Amino acid sequence: MWTKTKSFTLKCKRVWHTLKKPSRKEFETVAKISAVGILLLGAIGFAISVLMKIFF
Repeated sequence: MWTKTKSFTLKCKRVWHTLKKPSRKEFETVAKISAVGILLLGAIGFAISVLMKIFF
């Protein structure tokens, strides 16, 4: 059990050291893309809801 925990901890530590903070431009791009995706999914769900109420 301890070997698995230690192995996992070492892997996490290795990943943590390779991470870098995104630049402001990268962050804004990801935020915009995420917002568009959320709005798109919401619009699709709303349209399906309206269609279900109309036909059923």
